Amino acid sequence: MMRAACVMMVLLAASAAALGEAAPAAKPGDVVLTLTFEGADALAGWPHSGNLSLDAGYESSQSLCIARPDGGSASVIAGRPLPLERVRGCKLVLSAMVKAEGVSARPQPWNGIKFMMPMTAGGNKSYPQAAIDVGTFGWRRVVWQAYVPDDATQASLVLGLESVTGRVWFDDVKITVRRVLPPLTPQAAAGPVYTGHAPARLRGAMVSPSATEEDLRVLGKEWGANLIRWQLCGFKPRMDTGDTAAYEAMLAVHLKKLDAILPACEKYGLMVAVDLHTGPGQWAESGRGLFTSAACQKRFVEIWREIARRYKNAKAVWGYDLVNEPHESPFDPGLSDWQELAERAAKAIREIDPERTIIVEPAEGGGPGGMAQLRPIAVPNVVYSVHMYNPGSFTHQGVFGEWVKKIPYPGETEGKMWDKAALEASLKPAIDFQKAFGVQIYVGEFSAIRWAPDGSAARYLKDLIDIFESRGWDWTYHAFREWQGWSAEHGSDKADTKPAVKQTDRERLLREWYGKNEKPKW
Repeated sequence: MMRAACVMMVLLAASAAALGEAAPAAKPGDVVLTLTFEGADALAGWPHSGNLSLDAGYESSQSLCIARPDGGSASVIAGRPLPLERVRGCKLVLSAMVKAEGVSARPQPWNGIKFMMPMTAGGNKSYPQAAIDVGTFGWRRVVWQAYVPDDATQASLVLGLESVTGRVWFDDVKITVRRVLPPLTPQAAAGPVYTGHAPARLRGAMVSPSATEEDLRVLGKEWGANLIRWQLCGFKPRMDTGDTAAYEAMLAVHLKKLDAILPACEKYGLMVAVDLHTGPGQWAESGRGLFTSAACQKRFVEIWREIARRYKNAKAVWGYDLVNEPHESPFDPGLSDWQELAERAAKAIREIDPERTIIVEPAEGGGPGGMAQLRPIAVPNVVYSVHMYNPGSFTHQGVFGEWVKKIPYPGETEGKMWDKAALEASLKPAIDFQKAFGVQIYVGEFSAIRWAPDGSAARYLKDLIDIFESRGWDWTYHAFREWQGWSAEHGSDKADTKPAVKQTDRERLLREWYGKNEKPKW
């Protein structure tokens, strides 16, 4: 992704000035861009890296065909800048007809067919893109959403193939404004900030649905944590085959596991954030996803009614984390987007449980950048949550494949120097949201892979926690006894998958902070 994005920045530089930014401000329903690829000059204004042609289109004479044969360049992409003055502060719906032939498997999850809108905002680069299958398939409509922050300095449309071979066709590309968000303006606090807990701060860790009472005893009693984030449902089944029964069975099992561990949470002073880690259809790519299926959205709201009834009087339950890292791709514009769906679920909870904390993460995967497109929902007692893994090339090095380059922290990666100041700048959308709306921020996940070189993971975690603490944020480390790659109990040797004999610097850091905790007074 980074290599393709860098190529695009070069390709777009020559044409950005020619586009101009004198268009009037956008309003909902405005069409920002339409591309049909008709006419002899259909490729004019499309800087590209080669292997572009015009071919038969979807119910038309022409479409854009992009090919990457075996042995070609790593990526074959084309792009054009978007009119920033029209789209800043806008939530956009991007759609296209797409067809593919022989597109090879992705080497990394973000590779493949690119229908992407890379942008730069606040000095940070992001690469929102559509989720599209590989292989061979006929014409299908692909629809997704993206938000352009107020401080964006660059945004472009990118089509192509990245690190895969094959051919892909695009036709009827359209970008429409769904919503124009008002700018975040700092406001004077109307009263004490709602946190939903009596202890001054909640500090803990995410745990897996397989956590035992002994795990909770160690975390709560020996380490001193006072919060766990409990996962309901992992990432499978994804319901992309319509297997709703498998999802419902998994949900039932995980709810029973939560029932079973709540007494231990009370015993060891652990409050619980109930995290619906996968919603019904959340990760499906075949048209049955959480944002493409009215049935999935209805079931999502029903699930939260059921959870609220089940835990309304549960002493240890602090809050309801509506869904983990929501993504609005694919998306049906006729259904609720995440802002609307979160509010529907929150109102359903409030019909049953008027007081329990509701936790809302932003779209685009729960990262801090997503806070710019979120607005407070219209129910009381809400806490807003972010997940912090920036820069991903550092935090996830060696997670998805061969560990090629060891990246230190502090250090340079993704084209910039990453240190504590850069981390705080990356968190600025969450900081601005807190200032604008006088709300509590909860960092539901943050981590760095344990084998980051030369003690880098501990330095990264220390800087992040210092930032969280300076802002009064609650937090849960990812993760305690879930996967050894994130484990603070394991050492820095990637090949050694057993817990370290001596306490690691990361475990020592977490214990020091947990040692400052107050336990809930049940």
